Amino acid sequence: MAARTGLPLFAVSRERARQFELEAAIPIETATGSALHIQRVEDSDHQEVRLYCYSEQRAQKEQSIHQRFCERFEASLKSIAGGLSKPRTEKRIDKLNERIGRLKERSRGISQHYVIELIADETGKQAIALRWSKQPTAHSRLTHPGVYCLRTNETSWDSERLWRTYIMLTDLEAVFRSLKSELGLRPVYHHKEHRVDGHLFITVLAYQLVQIIRRQLQTRGIKARWRSLRDTLSVQQRVTASFRCADGRTLHVRKATRPEPELAAI
Repeated sequence: MAARTGLPLFAVSRERARQFELEAAIPIETATGSALHIQRVEDSDHQEVRLYCYSEQRAQKEQSIHQRFCERFEASLKSIAGGLSKPRTEKRIDKLNERIGRLKERSRGISQHYVIELIADETGKQAIALRWSKQPTAHSRLTHPGVYCLRTNETSWDSERLWRTYIMLTDLEAVFRSLKSELGLRPVYHHKEHRVDGHLFITVLAYQLVQIIRRQLQTRGIKARWRSLRDTLSVQQRVTASFRCADGRTLHVRKATRPEPELAAI
């Protein structure tokens, strides 16, 4: 965490070890109505706070991804093991170790949760069997799905205020990125101060309009993110059909597509 500059600093911790104790966490409700639990850990040595956040929705997503990666990894191991009982297949220990090493590199970290052993014959050069067992590494994504850590040097705020401030910043960045692409303000090539001021003015003005739209939608129970709203609206099309008449004239008929229920609600 960088030194204090007079403003609170927020960041997602890149530490690999995950920890979370539900008994020490407080529940809050996100803007979309989903449940979130936050465990606060004070770090007096570095004068900062760590927030370990657990989301059930995120946990389900990560578990599904990990399950798919594990199935692919085990299928590859089964393929290697099955080849050991077939003629004209690779059985040399050194070559199989290289193959397993390449498999681990492509496993996206799943291989750390497996203990793999090649069983050699009497000569020690040929493999006769491949065994493996799944042993999840402690404090990893496999044992703590749905957990992420936030760090901040603002120690006087309560946990909920810290989390909501961080979410507001990430939302602000996402909306700015979306609007600047649509308004043609990316990439930024400004080198003069008055052009930079104009760039910031348009960006902030656009964000205010976005917030007005979102608040009006929230009063009707629509709490989606700005990107999700844009994705829903993007399916609406206006189609123009052209017909050639018998007298040589061209008739153009323009109609809008029928909106889906979610689009109609917006």
